[in-house]
Amino acid sequence: MPDAPTTTGSPSGGLADDRIRALDAHWRAANYLAAGQIYLLANPLLTEPLRPDHIKPRLLGHWGTSPGLNLVHTHLNRVIKDRDLDAICVWGPGHGGPAVLAGSWLDGSYSEVYPDVSRDAAGMARLFRQFSFPGGVPSHVAPETPGSIHEGGELGYSLAHAYGAALDNPGLLVTCVIGDGEAETGPLAGSWHANKFLDPVHDGAVLPILHLNGYKIANPTVLARLPEPELDDLLRGYGHEPIHVAGDEPLQVHRSMAHALDEALDRIALLQRTAREEGIAERPRWPVIVLRTPKGWTGPEEVDGDPVAGTWRAHQVPLPGVRENPEHLRQLERWLRSYRPEELFDADGRPRPDLLAEVPEGDRRLGANPHANGGLLLRSLPVPDLERYAVPVDKPGATLHEPTRVLGGLLEKVMEDTADRRDFRVVGPDETASNRLEALYRATGKAWQESTLPTDEHLSRTGRVMEILSEHLCQGWLEGYLLTGRHGLFSCYEAFVHIVDSMVNQHIKWLKVSRSLPWRRPVASLNYLLTSHVWRQDHNGFSHQDPGFVDHVLNKSPEVVRVYLPPDANTLLSVADHVLRSRDYVNVVVAGKQPCFDWLDLDQARAHCARGAGTWDWAGTENGAGEPDVVLAAAGDVPTQEVIAAAGILRRHLPDVAVRVVNVVDMTRLLPKEEHPHGMTDHEFDALFTRDRPVIFAYHGYPWLVHRLSYRRAVHPNLHVRGYLEMGTTTTPFDMVVRNDLDRYRLVMDVIDRTPGLAVRATAVRQRMQDARTRHQAWIREHGTDMPEVAEWSWTG
Repeated sequence: MPDAPTTTGSPSGGLADDRIRALDAHWRAANYLAAGQIYLLANPLLTEPLRPDHIKPRLLGHWGTSPGLNLVHTHLNRVIKDRDLDAICVWGPGHGGPAVLAGSWLDGSYSEVYPDVSRDAAGMARLFRQFSFPGGVPSHVAPETPGSIHEGGELGYSLAHAYGAALDNPGLLVTCVIGDGEAETGPLAGSWHANKFLDPVHDGAVLPILHLNGYKIANPTVLARLPEPELDDLLRGYGHEPIHVAGDEPLQVHRSMAHALDEALDRIALLQRTAREEGIAERPRWPVIVLRTPKGWTGPEEVDGDPVAGTWRAHQVPLPGVRENPEHLRQLERWLRSYRPEELFDADGRPRPDLLAEVPEGDRRLGANPHANGGLLLRSLPVPDLERYAVPVDKPGATLHEPTRVLGGLLEKVMEDTADRRDFRVVGPDETASNRLEALYRATGKAWQESTLPTDEHLSRTGRVMEILSEHLCQGWLEGYLLTGRHGLFSCYEAFVHIVDSMVNQHIKWLKVSRSLPWRRPVASLNYLLTSHVWRQDHNGFSHQDPGFVDHVLNKSPEVVRVYLPPDANTLLSVADHVLRSRDYVNVVVAGKQPCFDWLDLDQARAHCARGAGTWDWAGTENGAGEPDVVLAAAGDVPTQEVIAAAGILRRHLPDVAVRVVNVVDMTRLLPKEEHPHGMTDHEFDALFTRDRPVIFAYHGYPWLVHRLSYRRAVHPNLHVRGYLEMGTTTTPFDMVVRNDLDRYRLVMDVIDRTPGLAVRATAVRQRMQDARTRHQAWIREHGTDMPEVAEWSWTG
């Protein structure tokens, strides 16, 4: 195990003056580059007076947070080099994109991945021009930014990402700059509790840097206005010991920041060394740096008579009318020249050696650390052979298993086989046992650093199952873990995964952009297991019934998203085998935890999952008759059961009707091939669903999704979808499908209503189906359970 970082840097009285001057030069250079990216289209070194044609036609980007981020970047360079630290930084104020780009350009890592943006005057000009410019790079910290694992466009997730990166990385320091606007978000507030799950022996350290520059876009921030004693009480209540840095005089702030970082890192080294050499007596109290510097520091003090630096007006572009307003142009030139670029860059635009004196080299640079390009470190996950866990299926529908419990055995083995590597985690909001995955506890415990009681179960300081009742934090942990080169699974109740809708948006965007960057290596997929689903919320009812996460995900980039609805235990194993091995996807797997019929043996399940959608000939009655009279299709475990039951009723009562039964595992198969890599060609789709026969489709979620995915197909006018209609309550399992018109009796009625020629000759059968639904309503109100013909049903073929 790597040792904790040790102090090898500053002498006892602080840094020597020449080192402070070198840090200040680096900081000034970074500020100059950040401002230049916002404003300059040409004349990067100010070798001639600024003219309007040197200015970008559209001024985009954010200046306000950049000087503070540059200060952090400058000082992290110093301690990384002094202490030979393996460190990354999560930049929470993503609006500070120009600052992080400036830092990576100065350390040379930017030019290594983008050789055309060389570390000279020509490269500086390209750096400036490309920022927030058509064909260029975004204004936020983004996948294009070397050294980043965090898309900063949406605030609130930085600290969760930082802790995810530190898990199982004992030699890694993860610093995290938290903007004071970001600190007001719910996800960030919850993330302060992540230190209760950080194992100082097996995990790395997280050093939060709370950057209080006082303002958001147009308002003051809550934490910046708190009296310092109250803020300290808050941070201590979260389990941190605050170290303060404040001021607006650069050299004084440099000395204070250098001292604060040394103090924080010495504390971290002591805490880790004590835990690793002497054992853990109690949860450590980790340091946090509170950094107070003015918003827009070193920028224009006043513009058009209004104060700017140190106010909310510095948030974005302090001088907006530079091309049209000669006074603004003069102010901009004075501002840029105040950094004395002639001292910072030589005549060719290269950074002078003295300002790079404190910058680390090679992989130690923040822009080049492989942990921030996790695919470089990723190892294949040891997924065991499925034969060991598959359930025997002699004939379809004769036995039942709980699919997620079966999966739990496989996950236990994965957890066991990664015990030494420690690169696999399962996260979830207090639901691992509820979701029938408790087999994991035979291989590992639940991460926990607080006190324990005799009644507690499975809590462990070294555990790799992580539970906290915050879907945001679970998602953030896993994203940080995956992006730094590891594997994982997020298990969640289906209805409440919506809490992370916007987080998965950002991760999907990250993966989409990363795929276009050759230097970004593929990372393990983000895998969701959604269970306790809409159809089996028997005791929780309507509040726990929402299958719409699939709809949300399928709106996103098709090259990234995948959705699977395995109908039984063996298909769930096959899907899990695939998603755990996959790269650069967001995989959503919806599977039940209640007893479910076993339809396919393992070989059949593998073949079916490989197809993504296919016919189940044993359930249909085509018998080689050419095209069927009707297609009964299903996606999802409960819809599959209802379709098979409906097929059985048709076989018994209308044996001359040729019924084709289709099951869909991969929802993206319904899309056209041109719109999704898994989509079917029209020929494939027509062969499966026909071009003109009635298709009755029983779907797990909202029925309009199936229409949206298949609206271009020839058969669409004859497609009738049954699904969840927001008719939820606390009731019996079968009553849920009846209330939403997804039950077997309704499906048979749909076949009769929509198959030409059946409406007249099958009147008696239709009436029988309606009577069964009426009988069901009376039965459940008297007995509180489903009718025996439903509760005791099984497929007899």
